[in-house]
Amino acid sequence: MRTDYLFTSESVSEGHPDKVADQISDAVVDLFLSKDPEARIACETLTTTQLVVLAGEIRCKGVYERDREEWKDNDYWAPGAKEEIERVVRQTVKEIGYEQDGFHWEKFEFINRLHGQSAHIAQGVDASGNKDEGAGDQGIMFGYATDETPDLMPATLYYSHKILERMAKDRKAGTAPFLEPDAKSQVTLRYEGSLPVAATAIVVSTQHKPGYCLTGDNADPAKYAELESYVKRVVADVIPPVLLRETEYHINPTGSFEIGGPDGDAGLTGRKIIVDTYGGAAPHGGGAFSGKDPTKVDRSAAYISRYLAKNIVAAGLATRCTIQLAYAIGVSKPLSLYVDTHETGKVGDDAIEKAIMSIGKLGGLTPRSIRTHLGLNKPIYRKTAAYGHFGRKPEGDMFPWERDDLVDDLKLALA
Repeated sequence: MRTDYLFTSESVSEGHPDKVADQISDAVVDLFLSKDPEARIACETLTTTQLVVLAGEIRCKGVYERDREEWKDNDYWAPGAKEEIERVVRQTVKEIGYEQDGFHWEKFEFINRLHGQSAHIAQGVDASGNKDEGAGDQGIMFGYATDETPDLMPATLYYSHKILERMAKDRKAGTAPFLEPDAKSQVTLRYEGSLPVAATAIVVSTQHKPGYCLTGDNADPAKYAELESYVKRVVADVIPPVLLRETEYHINPTGSFEIGGPDGDAGLTGRKIIVDTYGGAAPHGGGAFSGKDPTKVDRSAAYISRYLAKNIVAAGLATRCTIQLAYAIGVSKPLSLYVDTHETGKVGDDAIEKAIMSIGKLGGLTPRSIRTHLGLNKPIYRKTAAYGHFGRKPEGDMFPWERDDLVDDLKLALA
């Protein structure tokens, strides 16, 4: 195992075009779950210059006027349903902050191509007779936790998120009026052993008002210096000073970033899965989260995997933990559970696996038991779609997979 190395993670802001798409998709998920906790949603979003397109499948009581067999026809929306979806989409973009010539919450063209869920998917997922509800898809999902940070997340991703969260807060509060919504950050840390000791490089690229750049017709070195100084202050507030002794900064390294967001680059749901999870510090099963209701194990099983890994580390059973789960569509029981504590475990990984499956409240990690234990059938997803799904503070019903309330159960099961 290497003991001295560099590692890098990136984050993107809520105004990044892919994140705009994620937030719209999850706003649609929340809308349908607020109407029907058992709703089924798979909503994909495309954003580009003055255009938002929705596509996907839904099943939701009260949204369509006629029977399920006729949901495939987009003419059968209940009165006002299409208009309500459009209002939610435009409000989401407004809250992000887009009022630009190339992308404006009030002016973009909106195309809705959502339709009814396939009956073949429904018959595999729904419970019937003695058959428990099956997984909404096949696949593998990973969870991860490490004691590098208070939130048990990789430090490179943790600090990358914090930089952009602070910048968005300042932009919306008016204390950084030169900022626009689109931004990216990247943090490189040098590790000795398992802990970070120095930030060797920090990259921040942020969309800005005209003039705050070094290249182009609007170039103004004094304004750029103001932006550069602001970003360095944010970094100093977010990252401990002890890590900033040998840091190289790259702030808007192209020189200018006036055109951004969906006007600068098309955005799609699910294209920032590493930003959403662990910044590359852990494996990823490949499935995106946003736009999916919690019967889709891409989402719910990834959440329970993080929950398990976090509680294992919080219980002091290991300082680092990776969990893998696997499912088959229409099958309720997981095909496999794998625990890897990376040689930091206080007990054997196989013992932890057996302990997890013995905890009654987890219900054998079936899709329904996951949703029940974590309370996932609620409109709680819009907020997950920017600055990471993990490492967040539980807030009421929000981020229940970040609770550490399984610690005592794990210790008891291993006693």
